[in-house]
Amino acid sequence: MVATEPENTADLGADGAGRGAVGPPRSEQVSRLSNLSQLVTVQAQRRPDRLAVVEPGVRAVTWAQLERQVDGVAAGLVAEGLLAGQRIGLDGPNAIAWVVAYLAALRAGLVVVPTDPEESLPDRDGLLAACGARAVLTTRAGADGERIPSWELSEAGLADLATTTAAVATPPDREALAVLATTLGTSADRKTVMLSHRALLAHLDQVSGYGIVDGDSVVLGALPFFHTYGLNAVLGVCLAAGARLVLPATSTWDLLTVIEAERVDNLPITPGMLYRLVHDEDAAVRLAGVRTVVVGGAPLPWRLARRFTERTGLRVERGYGLTEASPGVTTTVGGEILGPFHVGRPLPGVEVRVGAGLDPSEPGEISVRGANLFSGYWPDGRGAVDEDGWFATGDVGFQTGEELFLVDRTREIVSVSGFTVYPSEIEQSIRQLSEVEAVAVIGRGADAGGGLVAFVAGPGVTAELVGDFCRRLPVFKRPTEVRVVDDLPRGVTGAVRRAELRRRLEQEGQDG
Repeated sequence: MVATEPENTADLGADGAGRGAVGPPRSEQVSRLSNLSQLVTVQAQRRPDRLAVVEPGVRAVTWAQLERQVDGVAAGLVAEGLLAGQRIGLDGPNAIAWVVAYLAALRAGLVVVPTDPEESLPDRDGLLAACGARAVLTTRAGADGERIPSWELSEAGLADLATTTAAVATPPDREALAVLATTLGTSADRKTVMLSHRALLAHLDQVSGYGIVDGDSVVLGALPFFHTYGLNAVLGVCLAAGARLVLPATSTWDLLTVIEAERVDNLPITPGMLYRLVHDEDAAVRLAGVRTVVVGGAPLPWRLARRFTERTGLRVERGYGLTEASPGVTTTVGGEILGPFHVGRPLPGVEVRVGAGLDPSEPGEISVRGANLFSGYWPDGRGAVDEDGWFATGDVGFQTGEELFLVDRTREIVSVSGFTVYPSEIEQSIRQLSEVEAVAVIGRGADAGGGLVAFVAGPGVTAELVGDFCRRLPVFKRPTEVRVVDDLPRGVTGAVRRAELRRRLEQEGQDG
């Protein structure tokens, strides 16, 4: 089903106003707002009959309809006794109901705790308890057994919750917390990040000038909203631009069919999704209407990006971000792409420093400064920016001019025979083998005294093949063991859970 809209809809430009109409640039609009939910009000005033969010084959809502639903559910939450500053869980897959509930909670001044709907209920409940959540909106069966008040996260459930009898006074405080987002924990234990309305809106302001998404864009919303990439770099950007967001059902997920049928022209995806697309023989034809492809959330194999471009003619934009930055730091949009580790230039309003800033051409820890940064880790704000506004990311990189190259995580860097080794560099070399689909290199023991272990997956790959290939590397960079596995443990964005592999090796060491 292709979503359609009334033919008399005004022709709206990229700034969110009708072409030829007088109005402030979108960045000015964003900078004047104090609550992210106000973006819906802006779009409902400017383009009431344009489609805002679409669930293919299910339903769609216009901006005016979205605004009314957000207002009603916000009033319903207030009527249920929830107060500004209290936390509420949001537990379900991407859907119109999720978008409505998210914006309604923010409008009521609540702090949203997004959860992974695939995570076990005990783990979910543990997160909600740690955040002091007072209620939860959920798609899970058995809501009667919730330890806190719960409502069904569906169109019908939200309709039952909505009311017009309670007044909603949205607190006009940009520094108020909006979201408690959980990091993926790919390299270490997961952390709960405090994101304010100021931080979320700042990211939208910072990317607004690139024209990646405008009022005529149709954007794929396949990235899960419980992660900041999907939540703010996709959903948030669409709200700010007035773009149409298409939410494919995960149960019948055929990316190319959705992209083609809904005339999607903007693809924010992960490397794993790109891999699926590049292996479809009809990809070039079925992606003919796409104009922008942005990959993030996990390291992008250079060979994969090059193969996709060769097959489709579409350039693959990439960038660097983290949950603590809401999430954007750099992008390649508007400039050259300079190689496997290149992640672009800082977004406007974002500063990047390598090490102490004395010689950015030498690898060092990346620090970031900007209005998009978090307010610290829950619950006490620990780990927030320093007195000068800088946040040390734990990532290692270097710069050539303004261009940032991402090398590895500080936790992943190991010392072998007195030499510093970046596992990502070894992984990039091993990926040159056509038989290798995925690889992760982990140091065994303190300072990799037990050598390097390469976990590899792919059709036809063997330990002997990888071992022979690695003989071209310096001795201290060669894995001492190669393990062929069916797959590597991954987070929702496709990033390898190195912490899990490290724990596996540590456990083996203890058992041995």
